Amino acid sequence: MRTLSVVFILGVVLAMMSCSSVTIKTDYDREFDFSKFKTYRWASSKEVNPQDELQKHPLVLKRVIEAVNRTLTEKGMTDAGENSTPDLVVMVHAGVKDKMQVNSTGGGYHGYRGWYDPWWGPYGGTTTVSYYEEATLVVDLVDWEKKELAWRGMATGTLKDNPDADEQQERINDVIAKILADYPPTGK
Repeated sequence: MRTLSVVFILGVVLAMMSCSSVTIKTDYDREFDFSKFKTYRWASSKEVNPQDELQKHPLVLKRVIEAVNRTLTEKGMTDAGENSTPDLVVMVHAGVKDKMQVNSTGGGYHGYRGWYDPWWGPYGGTTTVSYYEEATLVVDLVDWEKKELAWRGMATGTLKDNPDADEQQERINDVIAKILADYPPTGK
């Protein structure tokens, strides 16, 4: 089982996104005509992985859903409801990886012949190792008729301390807006 910080993983998954080190990536199927997608619904509990990090943290999932609903509504889409036949089904996922960063600083001296770096490494250098958690939040939009992934947006970054609930919602809103900024794709 992971450490206590992972218990609140998705609260901090999105706290990380306010940092400049967050990477946003999107991809889509160029075969789809995105102009025809007007309605959506959320994936049902039968359609999602119960072991996904978001499913384990219902308060954070609720905040993510609220942010996605807000952003899609601003883009002119309508939530068709649970028992409907929508154009798209929205699925959100999250995951966390333990990472390690190694930094070396050189020692040695700048003398007559330049940098002194014998085969055993720079004299007096230090190496530090730090461990951190990297999180990824994924928003998938699935074409309901074809049952195929049409569009995917991802945000990846380093986890930070958990803010209070209001600040967390603001950060989640910001991350979701960044993820969905390129939806619908301009090509179609």
